[in-house]
Amino acid sequence: QVQLVESGGGLVQPGGSLRLSCAASGYIFSAYAMGWRRQAPGKQRELVATITSGGSTNYVDSVKGRFTISRDNAKNTVYLQMNLLSPEDTAVYYCTKGRTSKFGTYIIENWGQGTQVTVSS
Repeated sequence: QVQLVESGGGLVQPGGSLRLSCAASGYIFSAYAMGWRRQAPGKQRELVATITSGGSTNYVDSVKGRFTISRDNAKNTVYLQMNLLSPEDTAVYYCTKGRTSKFGTYIIENWGQGTQVTVSS
């Protein structure tokens, strides 16, 4: 059974940083792409960052240069380092397990329970 457990969310001031972690279990972690998705109140869900099984990364334009996704296959964990946070980054962040389609798109297969990130002074 796939389990994705996020941690690391919280309250941070604008300009601050947070690192989210996602511990995965129940499948061969290294064989799958991973990603982070977020949902803010009143807004559509947004795929923020993805990383393939080979380590290639992709980001939505709004976080490029500020967020970094990484993975540690030995620990079955994916991370999201978030710097220069702004109130617009406030959302529930979900860890996702997925696969890359033949067209190169990321297809979400599973997601965790989410962790709240609030950016406010």
